[in-house]
Amino acid sequence: MALSRSSPSAGPGSAEIIGIYDAPTGSIQYIVACPETREAALIDVVMGFDPAHARTDPSGADAIVTLAQSEGYSIKWVLDTHPHADHLMASAYLADKLGVPNAIGARLPDIAALWRDYYNLPDAFDPERDFTRLFEDGDTFEIGNLPVRVMLSDGHTLGSITYVVGDDAAFVHDTFMQPDAGTSRADFPGGTADDLYSSLMEILNLPDMTRIFIGHDYGTKTRPGPEWESTVADQRRHNIHLGGGTPRDEYVKIREARDATLSLPDRMLHVLQMNLRAGRPPQAEDDGNAYLRIPLDRF
Repeated sequence: MALSRSSPSAGPGSAEIIGIYDAPTGSIQYIVACPETREAALIDVVMGFDPAHARTDPSGADAIVTLAQSEGYSIKWVLDTHPHADHLMASAYLADKLGVPNAIGARLPDIAALWRDYYNLPDAFDPERDFTRLFEDGDTFEIGNLPVRVMLSDGHTLGSITYVVGDDAAFVHDTFMQPDAGTSRADFPGGTADDLYSSLMEILNLPDMTRIFIGHDYGTKTRPGPEWESTVADQRRHNIHLGGGTPRDEYVKIREARDATLSLPDRMLHVLQMNLRAGRPPQAEDDGNAYLRIPLDRF
């Protein structure tokens, strides 16, 4: 299990953070904890999924729970930033296993409405049933003694959110990547490069030394290993898409040109119909088995 620890600053409002890398999807999962109370949240945890066999595997999610418990943390929240296209989310599995609330952004019903059409499932998806909380832009809650503020950060999807934890940590999901990799794609249904630019600018308005924790990394030609932490100042100065103050129209051209070269993630059409249910499979049919639907010639 590839992981890294981010030490809190000297101030009382700084979180302990462990990032855990999921190599098959290039995703980073996080344990975020209050140093004083040892209460913690899990963010964007991956449920293993083999697209060749349409088979799920909870062992990675279980290992993260074991790691958190070995650190003396008491898990109080299961959080996601958006319904992921690249991996199956472990939200419902972990919420049920741990008996804690799970949460995502309040625009999830709008995303579900888009995908009901793509899957031709007019009665599918009930976010208010499958998530304990649907966070609005500006909502607040706590992880132990650490305040958490929710920011709408749309563009990658129309309902992605960022969690700003304590004084100096922001979990920015699929907005920024590492400075040498740029920013995330904005070509999925409901996403736009223009909206993403606005979200990136909002994140850059956070204090310079805010620790930025991203959702994905795949390395680069000159940096083969994954990384997932930077700062607002790093991103403002060195991001290859935005560093130095790229104007909106130029950024949109860069982002849209790059997106036009990208293939769909190999898990996307499988997992979105589960992620819109917090990672739950569809209801079993009369033979006792659950089935996924794959749109033909829609993408």
